[in-house]
Amino acid sequence: MPRRRLVLANECLYHIYNRGVNKRTIFTNKRDYQRVLETIKFYLSIEPPVRYSQLFLLARDNRQKLLRETLKQKKLVDIICFCLMPNHFHFLLKQNVNNGISNFMRKFQVSYSRYFNTKHERIGPLLQGSFKAVKVESEEQLLHLSRYIHLNPYSSNIIKDIKDLIKYPWSSLPEYLGISGKICKQESILSLFKDSKDYLNFLINHANHQKELKRIEHLIIER
Repeated sequence: MPRRRLVLANECLYHIYNRGVNKRTIFTNKRDYQRVLETIKFYLSIEPPVRYSQLFLLARDNRQKLLRETLKQKKLVDIICFCLMPNHFHFLLKQNVNNGISNFMRKFQVSYSRYFNTKHERIGPLLQGSFKAVKVESEEQLLHLSRYIHLNPYSSNIIKDIKDLIKYPWSSLPEYLGISGKICKQESILSLFKDSKDYLNFLINHANHQKELKRIEHLIIER
């Protein structure tokens, strides 16, 4: 595998993304999305409290309790925001320790790919390589990127009405609005706005324009 051109540094922010091989669907139903979210929570921790194989032997309530405790531990990365789409995903990550992003992505992608292949009786790679990464260099880029990630379901026409964006359960936007549980470190985004409602208005006011992504493509996609 070619050496990554971009060196991932501690305390820096990066847009991390990947998609299914040949753009295939990687999340087929609600259970797949739930599984990948549980996997993400588990592998954020530098030292998970149990082996991953043991996690899914627990009853659901006990598993959720353990994952909540895991989120309180020291992490490889902080998730600033994210969005899971049927055939790809986006993260905005801050690296906390050396090789934190690479280790987190490797563990969660390998684990989810193994689950998916077993469930669907398939073999071979599920994702297009390891992952892509773009460093966040400015506050402007940070804002554009968070908007791009959170508006992805609307820009891709999965959500037809912008008012329904807050109901999309597989992104961090409901968390930003206080609707769902906490995975993300939201402060670097929300500190730039009066409150979460102001941030939502920022998204809505730019929603239609974002469907023309060429203008901000250089800020969010690896060349």
